[in-house]
Formats: sequence, C-alpha cells, structure tokens
Amino acid sequence: MFLRSYFDLFEGTAPQLICMLFGTLNALSDGMHFAWSAPTIPILMRPDSPIKITEKDIVWLEVFYMLFGFVGLPITIYLANKIGRQKSVLVASATSLIGWILIGVADRVEYLYIARSMVGAAADVAFVCSPMYVAEIAHKKIRGFLAGFIYVMEMCGSLLIYCVAPFVSVRIPPIIGICIVSTQLLIFPFLPESPHFHLYKGNRKAAEKSLKFLRGTDDIDEEFKEISEAIERQKTESGRLQDLFTVKSNRKAALIMTFLNGAQHMMGFTAILMNLHTILIGAGATMIGPNIAAIMYAAVMFIASVSGILTVDKFGRKLLINISTFFSGICLLVIGIFFHLQYLNVDVSQIAVLPIIFIMIYAAFFKLGIGMVPIVLTSELFSAKVKAKGMTYSDGCFVLFASISIYVYQFLNMHFGLYSSFYTFAAFSFLSFVFSILFVPETKGKTLEEIQIMLKN
Repeated sequence: MFLRSYFDLFEGTAPQLICMLFGTLNALSDGMHFAWSAPTIPILMRPDSPIKITEKDIVWLEVFYMLFGFVGLPITIYLANKIGRQKSVLVASATSLIGWILIGVADRVEYLYIARSMVGAAADVAFVCSPMYVAEIAHKKIRGFLAGFIYVMEMCGSLLIYCVAPFVSVRIPPIIGICIVSTQLLIFPFLPESPHFHLYKGNRKAAEKSLKFLRGTDDIDEEFKEISEAIERQKTESGRLQDLFTVKSNRKAALIMTFLNGAQHMMGFTAILMNLHTILIGAGATMIGPNIAAIMYAAVMFIASVSGILTVDKFGRKLLINISTFFSGICLLVIGIFFHLQYLNVDVSQIAVLPIIFIMIYAAFFKLGIGMVPIVLTSELFSAKVKAKGMTYSDGCFVLFASISIYVYQFLNMHFGLYSSFYTFAAFSFLSFVFSILFVPETKGKTLEEIQIMLKN
C-alpha cells in the first residue's frame, strides 16, 4: 500500500525527472572535484608522479577550490537573474569542462591551481542555479525529491572518484569528468527554462510552453495562474541585497539557512571527510585501509542521500532534520568518548573498531537529513525577487563554515586532542536539533507562494 501511494506520487512527472537529471549532472562532476584531492594527492606525491608537487602545493590545491567559491558569489547573483537558471548552469558546466581538461593535460602544478580555482567558482554558480532551476520546475508534491537530488549526484561523484582514482592513472578521472559535463552541455540546452524565470522576465507565452512540457498536459490554467500571481506579487518587493535582512520573511529565511548551512559543517562533515583515514589510524583501526574506508564512507552517504530524497516529500523536511541531528550527535559523542578514554591512556584496543562503526552510522544519519534537506529548503524559502541573492548567500555560508570547521578541527586536535573535536561536533549536533524543533518550518506539500505567506506570518 505504501509503495503504491509512493509511486502514485510520481505519476505524470517524467518530464520533470528528465529535466532534473540533466540539470544536475554538473553536481556529479562537482562531487568528483570536491573529493578529487583525497585519492589523487597520494599519487601525485609519488616519485614517479607525472606532476611534481610539494606539501605546500597540497594546501593550496584545497584552498583555491574553497576560496574561489567566494569569487563565484557575485557572478552567481548576476547570471541567475540576467540570463536565467538554465543558461547559468550551462556556463558553470562549460567552466568545469575547461577545468577537467586542464587537470587532464597538466604537467605542472600551476595548471592544477588554475583548474581548481575555475571549478571552485563554477561549483558556486552550479549549486545555486541548479537547485533554483529544479525547485521552480517541480510540482509541489515532488519538489523535495527533485531539489534534494543534487546532493545525491554530489555524493555519487565523490563515490565515483574514490572508487576509480586510487586504482588508475591520474589522467582517467578527468576523462570521466569531461564526459559527464559534455553530456549536460549537449542535452540540457534543449530542455525548457524555468516557467518562473520566464514570467519574471514577462514572457508569458514561453512560460506557458515550459509549464505544459513539464506537466505533460495542456491543463495548466490553475497552476499557471498561481505562479503568475506569486511572481507578480513578489516582483513588487524590492530585490536589494539588504532586503535579505530588512524584509521579515527574507530575514527568517536567511537566519534559518545560515544556521543549517553552518550546522552541516560544524557537525563535522567536512573535517571528517578530509581526515577520515587519519581518524581511523588514530583509533588503531588498521583492519580497513584508507581507500576502502573512504569508499565505504562515501557509499553509506550516497545510500542515505537516496533514502533522504525518497522520503523527504513523504515525512517532511523537519522530521528528517530532527532525526538526523539527534542521532548524529549520539554517534559523535560515542566517538568522542572513545578518543577521550584513549587520551587518558585507557586500553581501548579491544574496541578499536568502534570509531569505524559509529562513523559509518553517523554518515548514514547525517546524509539522511541535515546533509541533504538544507539544499531543499534553500530553494524553497526565498521569494522570487531575492532568490538568487538568498541562495548565493546560503552558498557563501556553506563555504565559510566549511573553512571554519576545518580550522576548528585542526586547532582543537593540536591543543586538546582528537576527542575535543568530536565533543564539539556533538554539541553542535544537539544544538541543531533544538534549533530545528523551534525554528525550522515544515514546507512539505506547500507551494512556493504558501511558504512565503507562512514566513511573513
């Protein structure tokens, strides 16, 4: 009965699924970029490496990727409202294609610097414009599934490069990346732009044509009227950057997204992902090699991401965040206790497998909710007039807190011990649980206009 009702949810949505798939292929490529350094750096450090790099180069290859995410912020705001969501995604994919080509042909580290900078900026554009596009083409009954799929593509990309890069030449992953973004560049231009953007630009005929294609029917009058009225009302609002904080509904949305994007990283996701094998070695858990552990970790997150998007429209955004933050906190606390006992010279060799088990459980709970739902809410909470600015602001918070969490992790480990990092991550998890209960709205089943009315009240 449950499966029948679930599949009924997707009846007549094939055009939306096709647009979503080709509109988020860039996320698959970016997932490969995000995780590229972990399996590739050890290969580049070998004496027979085709590209000679130093320890200092390793730091800059990571820094440039994150730093140029900020460079992409003003570009994103401009492109999303100027040329549209679809064309912005294509610009980002073309940039990523050049980045992959540079990585593939590089014989000096300077080429890698340029490539990592380009794909960092492209990722910012893509991770604002793709979810914006998907949220605006989606029917409200499956909007959570479609909007959350970008995280599934991201994790699939990370899993792909973890499975491939350690075992092949460094020239192979760029070829795979080139094929992915080339597919998007060839097919996505023939799919429709968001009807919201067409209406925002005053092109009603194009908006009608787009909505008819997406819904697979000519009977769109009621929904088209709702979207038109919402766009007209939202266009009367000012779209200045400061309106993110001076308009009540936008301020609420900005506050919620600041906290949720911060929580994703301050709960340890980025720090653990980038230091997984160090953590496992520190625990004395040497029965699983770092390459296999990374594959397992990414695989668990991928499966959890799929589970999350399949249930987000059934059980709601808020419930998934609550479950995710609470049980992630429990896992992080257990790992923290393990390392604290180890720090106190207690013999924990008999339970050295414990961190592996709970890190994998953490990966599952994290990606089920807090690691996936914020991208859905980001695409839903901001009004059309400030959506590009709001989603860009959220992405800026994402990059900022990613950098902060890495620094906090290293600082605490250096001065207090590994256990202190996990205690800190656990504390943020429980704080996020409380915040979600008190402040995160439930947007399941609501139109984008209904969400705006809810925030205003």
